[in-house]
Amino acid sequence: MKRIMIGTSWKMNKPLSAALHYCETLAEQLPAVLHPAIQPFFIPPFTAIQPVTEFLQRHQLPCLTGAQNMHYAEEGAWTGEISASMIAETGATLVELGHSERRHAFNETDGAINKKVHAALRHGLRPLVCVGDSAEEKQWGVSPETVIRQMKIALHGLTAQQVTQTLVAYEPVWAIGEQGIPATPQEAAGIHLALRGALCQCFGDEIGQKIPLLYGGSVNIDNAVELLSQPNIDGLFIGRAAWDAAGYCALIKRVVEDFIAKQQ
Repeated sequence: MKRIMIGTSWKMNKPLSAALHYCETLAEQLPAVLHPAIQPFFIPPFTAIQPVTEFLQRHQLPCLTGAQNMHYAEEGAWTGEISASMIAETGATLVELGHSERRHAFNETDGAINKKVHAALRHGLRPLVCVGDSAEEKQWGVSPETVIRQMKIALHGLTAQQVTQTLVAYEPVWAIGEQGIPATPQEAAGIHLALRGALCQCFGDEIGQKIPLLYGGSVNIDNAVELLSQPNIDGLFIGRAAWDAAGYCALIKRVVEDFIAKQQ
């Protein structure tokens, strides 16, 4: 069984006190429900990355941490930005890139995301590349082309070894947020199949099959197992359903009992 990546980005939520309170609940509840086949990860705001990382390490919780964005430049006059080397110094090992909110609210282009992917890898960070289709693109029937284009540009110029260090998360824009409508497991599986095919076409079958594909978009405790049961869905990138630590642990427990236990 592939290791299942299950994590969450806190977006612009949880100041340091709330972040550490979340971690305290994790320390109390996660060890009792976690399975070795699951790799948990958490992506806090910049101000909490290092304290959260140190807390998880101190309590020997096998969780990865990451940043929600970064600049592609090594350093310079980029007021308000964070570089890959700065993130690496916090102890984080992941960086989320290309989220739809960054694309739409901050005008991030596919080309800029590609530069960020290369910069992250130069500093030993694992890029978590987000791709997604809008409601209009879904209506027009161009969702596969849209997300494949985003992914191919983000990964352009990577070697086979580099691309195996990346993660790709499909997050339909129409499924994100409080009013989001989750993709059906079949809809998600269809897009993941298209992404897998594009990866195999670009990098060969052996490499293309190794790149984890995560689904994100209104994931919750009720649909997590059915989503993971679909071909080519290797993990979950959860939003508000995991912003409560007890809720995250409950979802992990459900996956272990109703998915992993049945695979063994």
